[in-house]
Amino acid sequence: MLFMCELQKKSKISSSRRLGLKIRLLAVATQMLQEEKEQKVREREAVLAERLPPLNLSGLSLQELQDLCKELHHKIDVVDEERYDVGLKVSKNDTEIENMKIKITEIQSKFKKPHLKRVKISAEAMLSVLLGSKHKESFDFKANLKTVKKEEEKKEEVTDWRKNVEAMSGMEGRKKLFDASGN
Repeated sequence: MLFMCELQKKSKISSSRRLGLKIRLLAVATQMLQEEKEQKVREREAVLAERLPPLNLSGLSLQELQDLCKELHHKIDVVDEERYDVGLKVSKNDTEIENMKIKITEIQSKFKKPHLKRVKISAEAMLSVLLGSKHKESFDFKANLKTVKKEEEKKEEVTDWRKNVEAMSGMEGRKKLFDASGN
């Protein structure tokens, strides 16, 4: 039934027209990406021009050049500290984002088990529930259980082995062994 509904809902746009629209969309998207890249390059150049004015080294004495180098080194140190601080903030935020994602997936995937109440029901009541009207006679399940009797282990009396050897030695001992095995 569902399959027939899908056949009836054919698109109103032909496949060639759809392909042409996709090609135009991709062309517009690539043009927008190219413009965005050029805009970023222009912004970067403007920021660099603002932060770093062009160096004019002509006509400077040795002392002025050394002062300029010290100033540039100081600016480099400040920028490195800022870059390091920003990098730490970004890494801290990334770890927090990962932890939050993990918590979200744990919360979404948790399945709360319902608290089940223990119900005491007899065997006959259970059968009547399961079998319904078919259950007419009562069963005594305990009577059908087999009883297991523990056999008492035969304990041999611990006697002095020397007496046992003396008793078994000679013909009397062999006769006793023969008689014992015959019984």
